[in-house]
Amino acid sequence: MPGLSNPFANWKNWIEQIFDPQIPDALLQEKLQEIRQRLPPPVIWLLGKTQSGKSSIIRVLTGSTSAEIGNGFRPCTRTAMLYDFPDPETAFVRFLDTRGLSEVGYDPTEDMHWSASQAHLLIVVVKAMDHQQQSVVSAVNQIHQAHPRWPIIVAQTSLHEGYPNPAMPHIHPYPFSDGKIAGSIPPALRTSLLKQRDTFAGIDTVFVPIDFTLLEDGFEPVDYGAEALWQALEEALPLGLRDMLEQHQQIGMISDVYRRAAHPHIISYSLSAGIAAAIPVPAASIATVIAIQAKLFHSIANVYGLELSKQSLSEIGSAIGIGVMAGMGGRELLKLIPVYGQTVALGVSGLYTAAVTYALGQTLCFYFAQTKRGKALTPESLREVFKTEFARGREILRETMKREG
Repeated sequence: MPGLSNPFANWKNWIEQIFDPQIPDALLQEKLQEIRQRLPPPVIWLLGKTQSGKSSIIRVLTGSTSAEIGNGFRPCTRTAMLYDFPDPETAFVRFLDTRGLSEVGYDPTEDMHWSASQAHLLIVVVKAMDHQQQSVVSAVNQIHQAHPRWPIIVAQTSLHEGYPNPAMPHIHPYPFSDGKIAGSIPPALRTSLLKQRDTFAGIDTVFVPIDFTLLEDGFEPVDYGAEALWQALEEALPLGLRDMLEQHQQIGMISDVYRRAAHPHIISYSLSAGIAAAIPVPAASIATVIAIQAKLFHSIANVYGLELSKQSLSEIGSAIGIGVMAGMGGRELLKLIPVYGQTVALGVSGLYTAAVTYALGQTLCFYFAQTKRGKALTPESLREVFKTEFARGREILRETMKREG
């Protein structure tokens, strides 16, 4: 195979193209738009009255702050707002929040038309003790009649409002598994939850009682029922979103704010690179993949406030080396990596290209983080990070890339 005997020369060619892409930026933007049309981010439609807990669900799922969510919503129809996570350019999940459901005469037709072409999931958000849900039920019925195959989850929120006294803690273990309501639930709350289920009779729905609160509210855990909600989401929309979003939150737990900010960009551009790799014309696909990787690397550098240099990429490339690549899948894997020559065929599996892009992005984050801390970098440490992140990226992106395939 051409190029395999001299991998460092190929790394040099790849680095040159990172800093001088063969595709003009305007054409790249056009290709990225085509890619997003082929694999649009799934839309999770949150339907419910104001103050029902929709933003709290987004906060728990994404790890975003209330301020970020509030400032991130933008109009998409006359009655709905859209929250792109992490942002409109690199979103890999979108939340649609319908406004006006407490108003008489709300007609969801326009919102349905907007979201009809999207990968779609409907989460109906109702406060557990609120029985004035006529407008919500009416909208859900209309949506269900138009799109009977859309999965529907009913999130029954603010459970603590049905507790007999403010000092009562959450019941452990979680008493609503498998759709059941345990006998330990306070009678008033139990009655209310069952009555709400009756309200949605005739519609195939999954009910998930949750209570997402703030730390100062005094309830533990603050994301009560999150595991049950994730399980319902994964069963209804098996696209690997949980792994993508939880990885983002785990980064936040170790207080690496730079890597946390960069992670969603890594996910988005890695998916784009994987889809671009499926283009049947090898030269065109390779050029597009490299241009996408260039955008990712410059985005990461911008997050860290450091300059992206040929030296930094050269150190990473030299450390990784062809031996590591070969160990990850032999000659078939090497065919999928745009670094090693212009004659390779990327169309074999976009997943590998996506995973390699993910691993390179995470390795660059590690490189910049160590640089900011003034710590020395060794080829061994870079190589180990790349190998670990390649395996993680392959698992995180697998389900979403299946959707494209």
